[in-house]
Amino acid sequence: MNATPSEERIKPFRLVKYFTFTGIIVIFLVIIVLTVLNTHWVRSMQRKSSEDYAHVLIENLNHQVVLQFIIPVGLRYGKIQLSNKEQFERMDNVVRSTLHSFKVKALNIYSMDNIVSYSFDTDMIGRRKYGGTGYQLAVEGKSTSKLIQRGNFLQILLGFPKEVRLISFAPLRWEKPLGQFTRDVLGVVEIEQDLSEDYKAIFKIQILAVITSTALIGALFVVLIFVVKRGEGIIQKRAMERLRLKERLSRAEKLSAIGEMAAGISHEIRNPLGIIRSSAELLKKKVIKFEPANTIPDIIVEESGRLNQIITDFINFARPRSPNLASCRIDEVLEKNLTYLAPQIKEQGYIIKKNYQNSLPEIMADSSMLYQSFLNILINSMQAMPDGGRIQIGVSFNDSFVVIHIDDEGHGIPEDILEKIWDPFFTNKEKGSGLGLGIVKNIIETHGGSIQISNRPVRGVRVTIELPITKAEPNTSESLNSVPLDSGAQ
Repeated sequence: MNATPSEERIKPFRLVKYFTFTGIIVIFLVIIVLTVLNTHWVRSMQRKSSEDYAHVLIENLNHQVVLQFIIPVGLRYGKIQLSNKEQFERMDNVVRSTLHSFKVKALNIYSMDNIVSYSFDTDMIGRRKYGGTGYQLAVEGKSTSKLIQRGNFLQILLGFPKEVRLISFAPLRWEKPLGQFTRDVLGVVEIEQDLSEDYKAIFKIQILAVITSTALIGALFVVLIFVVKRGEGIIQKRAMERLRLKERLSRAEKLSAIGEMAAGISHEIRNPLGIIRSSAELLKKKVIKFEPANTIPDIIVEESGRLNQIITDFINFARPRSPNLASCRIDEVLEKNLTYLAPQIKEQGYIIKKNYQNSLPEIMADSSMLYQSFLNILINSMQAMPDGGRIQIGVSFNDSFVVIHIDDEGHGIPEDILEKIWDPFFTNKEKGSGLGLGIVKNIIETHGGSIQISNRPVRGVRVTIELPITKAEPNTSESLNSVPLDSGAQ
């Protein structure tokens, strides 16, 4: 059994290319993953550093507030009341002088009953129950931090949110004279840091690393393609030559076998078949006098005709002849086909849409053979739509070819058998020899043209035929007799 064309096209460099390209892709993905992991590690270090920075600031602020505000104000006024303007101004002085050179976006100091007693934002002062979980943990003596990112999903996923804030909560404690903080919590300090610029800088480093890695991998990929293509080009050319030679040899062997078979059986079968048919017709005349409803003779005549048509297909496919070239017009041949099929078109409800380009040129061809080919294709289109439908016929031309498109709206051809439709004796119909499309292909190629069959994007099949405008050079080894086709040949 011959190998399929896809198997023949396996090239020596395929395995090398596969492993090489896969290796490059894996290396690139590993680099990207490492870059992302490194960036995540840098962000984690940045966050840890910012948290430590915030806690150091809070400890320093705690120290200054106790020494410069709580003790002096307590001795002077007896109690702390930030609602007192003089006390508030003194507190504001202490806080701002302590934090003026540090990166602090916002600061809130809460009393033990969760009221904002002091804030950089005066609108915040007096707010109740604003501290949340961070406040509750700080009251219990635990320092916490949380990262808040603002931006869309993609920005956060890739690591460049519009805004990044680190909010830290820590208890405000009483300090002993020796500089040690006690466990007595006087309030809670909240510090907010803006890390947006730091994250943008990290993201820029990440992008730079990805671009550099991509450029290096891309350069390596281009060099690899150049090297492989140069070696592959020569091998591919030789492989295609071997493939074409093998296909021609296989086709010649099939044609030879069919020719021998057709020559051997044509006389052996046709003569007794003719006798059977003649006898059946004679029997029909005699039986009809006694049993008018008896259909057995009709069945014998019909099946004899079908068997005779199959034998004719064998001979047409295996015993070619050169086309009788003469000047003809494609649109006139197609109109003859439609005239012949008009009763069937009307009876079964087919709609024929024609689109012929103006001033179609004449070509040198055998009009009867083209008629035979177009008839087979149109019948196949109609059989693909047993309940009726639209068939579109388009004819156009360019400098070298007349192009014919015949589209139907059937169910199309399954992809797994699309490559087999040209094989002799292959058919997916209940009736037919499986030689119809093979005969059509031979006729078109004998005229120096080409035929393609493909599924349409929505539904149905498109048949595309190209016939040369200039005089065709007949190929006597691949032509065939112009005889009627079986309507179910393929």
